[in-house]
Amino acid sequence: METTTPQDFFEKTLPARFKPEKAVGIDVIAQLNVTGVEGGNWTVVIKDQKLQVTEGTHEKPTVTLKMNENDFMDMVNGKLSAEKAFFTGRVHFKGDIAVALKFRDAGFL
Repeated sequence: METTTPQDFFEKTLPARFKPEKAVGIDVIAQLNVTGVEGGNWTVVIKDQKLQVTEGTHEKPTVTLKMNENDFMDMVNGKLSAEKAFFTGRVHFKGDIAVALKFRDAGFL
């Protein structure tokens, strides 16, 4: 089923996609800033194989991702790979790329 808004992704899709067994050893705070009409800021914490999503910003995230709503929705719906988004400049990333790859394995992207 296709996710229609960033908020829908963070509230419903991401928790359903999350794979705790793939999150062993991940301890990260990710700040996601999605620009656009339906955009917003979300903090995703993965620690002890648990996922916590809150709306808003964190003052000291481990990684930060910023992208526009259309590219974000294409990425979470499988129309744009995270790698292509990164290499074509559609996502602005700050932090450890190895952590971002672990995110993907845990079902995040």
